[in-house]
Amino acid sequence: MLRSLNDYREIVGDGVLSEIYKKSLKICKKHIVHINSTYQGGGVAEILPNLVALMNDAGIDTGWRILHGNSDFFAITKKFHNALQGEKINLTRIKRRLYLENNESFARFTHIHHDCVIIHDPQPLPLINFQRKHQPWIWRCHVDISDPDPELWDFLKSFILRYDVMIISDNKFYRKDLPIPQRIIYPSIDPLSPKNMAIPEELIRKTLRKFKIPTDKPLITQVSRFDKWKDPEGVIEVFQRVKEEIDCRLVLCGSMAADDPEGMQIYNKIMGKPATQKLIQKKDLLVLTAENQILVNTLQRVSAVIIQKSLREGFGLTVTEALWKGTPVVASRVGGIPNQIIHEETGFLLEPDDYDGFAKIIVELLRDPGLCAEIGARGREHVRKNFLITRHLIDYLDLLGEVL
Repeated sequence: MLRSLNDYREIVGDGVLSEIYKKSLKICKKHIVHINSTYQGGGVAEILPNLVALMNDAGIDTGWRILHGNSDFFAITKKFHNALQGEKINLTRIKRRLYLENNESFARFTHIHHDCVIIHDPQPLPLINFQRKHQPWIWRCHVDISDPDPELWDFLKSFILRYDVMIISDNKFYRKDLPIPQRIIYPSIDPLSPKNMAIPEELIRKTLRKFKIPTDKPLITQVSRFDKWKDPEGVIEVFQRVKEEIDCRLVLCGSMAADDPEGMQIYNKIMGKPATQKLIQKKDLLVLTAENQILVNTLQRVSAVIIQKSLREGFGLTVTEALWKGTPVVASRVGGIPNQIIHEETGFLLEPDDYDGFAKIIVELLRDPGLCAEIGARGREHVRKNFLITRHLIDYLDLLGEVL
């Protein structure tokens, strides 16, 4: 069922809803479209359905379209994603051609007559070249572009320069070499989605039984796609150090995004390691791949600690989700995560390669339930004030009010 703004009234208060209604009056007759490359897997696909629904409820005619592509296209754009985050790429003519041809093909049967177009991430970025531009186009970049591969960045910049605004998730991603306006808009979670809503204890117990998750000892959990930038191997290494100090269990809960062909490769790499199999056989490690929002909700509530040991990160909504449940989070000081975690106040931040530091803090939390409760409560309130979907909507309304 599509949600309405009134559904959020009890959580965010009357003042927030009133602000949304007032700001939407300026653009209530406009027609907006969001375009990305997948409806499933990853933060963007989770944000857009409910954000689009709320924009419509606010009186703004808003649509959502998915860029189609074959396996070759998504293999290329995954390499682009990695290269934007600093990995080297061999940008051949074939890669360029397939990337552009897929966007041109999509443009042929996608009629864009809207008052504003919002493009998400690099996959549909070149669409602007294959449309007769007569309205503002906004590029919403969800990844870390602080140190991209120079050759790829120069190639993509030729498209970005045609956009009216670029949205980024952190001031560290600001590009001095771009003459177009750049706006920071933090991503958000929907507190009423199945992944984040309050769930009864009976459903929690049922979910734990269904996925065979024992709770006889504390759970340490990382929820993320199977992606090398999420460093699942590093998470296992940290867990092994924690395990030397206190008996506990690690859960890796991940999914395979439709536009990420590397996911299965990373999963197979992890599962193929003898050390991983040994931990699984001893029931010290659970690896779950189900695309199930109630499962994620349950894990983030019953876990003693959530870890997010990313090497690079655009924002990291799994951190936001865990904070919302009042569960302490120990995470890497990368990307947009420090916007969510105030060190030692709403969670804990460490450098990604500080394995001993991660282990030390996790052990401290496992031994001090009172500290967990204090950190968890402050984390939840921080999310309520700053990272819910209603604030996200207000930021978009402000931007759209400026460009339209």
